Amino acid sequence: MSLTEKEGLELLCHGDLLALGKMADIERQKKHPGKTVTFIIDRNINYSNICVNECKFCAFFKRQDDKDAYVLSKQTILDKIQETIDAGGTQVMIQGGLHPELDLAYYVDMLSTIKEKFDIRIHSFTATEVLYMAQQAGRSVLDTLKELQAAGLDSLPGGGAEILVDRIRQRVSPKKIMTDDWLHVMECAHQIGMESTATMVIGMGETMADRIEHMEKVRALQEKTGGFRAFITWTFQPGNTQLGGEKTSSWDYLKTLSMTRLYMDNISHIQGSWVTQGQNIGQVTLAFGANDLGSIMLEENVVRAAGTAYQMSIDKMVNMIRAAGYEAAQRDTEYNIIRRF
Repeated sequence: MSLTEKEGLELLCHGDLLALGKMADIERQKKHPGKTVTFIIDRNINYSNICVNECKFCAFFKRQDDKDAYVLSKQTILDKIQETIDAGGTQVMIQGGLHPELDLAYYVDMLSTIKEKFDIRIHSFTATEVLYMAQQAGRSVLDTLKELQAAGLDSLPGGGAEILVDRIRQRVSPKKIMTDDWLHVMECAHQIGMESTATMVIGMGETMADRIEHMEKVRALQEKTGGFRAFITWTFQPGNTQLGGEKTSSWDYLKTLSMTRLYMDNISHIQGSWVTQGQNIGQVTLAFGANDLGSIMLEENVVRAAGTAYQMSIDKMVNMIRAAGYEAAQRDTEYNIIRRF
């Protein structure tokens, strides 16, 4: 029996951290018996940092006339993908700002060129980018996604969700897509067989009730479509951002992570975030409901721009998983295991 919003809120507000972690670990074991913890080798390629949204929580974006604004050349993108494959990578996550002069044809050409040259999964473009492409082209979201899919887009990452409560979104990113827009893009993707992940960013001044509302909206869409492969909770990194403030605690992060496993019982994979938490807390997530540690991430620029940078290698990842008492396995985008260590 799934938790109700009231029950979820009570646990998140008043539940004991270790008790919640134990409950989440039991649920993880039901879904993923055994000791396997997975990760993927991929690269985040940010094709441009120019963005018209100018979100207050983002330290990455630039305006078009800023001296350090850029758009990567096609050859640079292809070189980065070759390096990814050479390093054992199986996936690229291509994301960027909302560039006013890049049209749908640009993205279609990018995708088709990559697929012509490489055998790699393209897990790319946030719902925010997809909606902007559709608006710029005067097309529906569904038609835009079909064209991107035909050109080579395999799946969508969950970025752009932040907190799916418009009151919060209007405060931290007033120019960005609102809750129903994000959900609509994901539903359209799932309709055409394009699976995705979902995310949540905590620590931007939202309430615990807002977090549960976010989880409820994701769970409800998953009930309808079954298209979410995984859920990832990130913590807001305030460095160099207009929003500013303090980082939320690892305690708060672990408690919320546990709740995502307990509340969203129809999503198979819960990912722990070493990228925002560091290796030690990343390791601890495996006792709080996480069964996956995300990516080695050969390149990452957005969190780094906010002043947070943790380095990872295959050896570090494998040792981190082993030290926690688990067995490490490399997976692909669809969570198929391709190598055990």
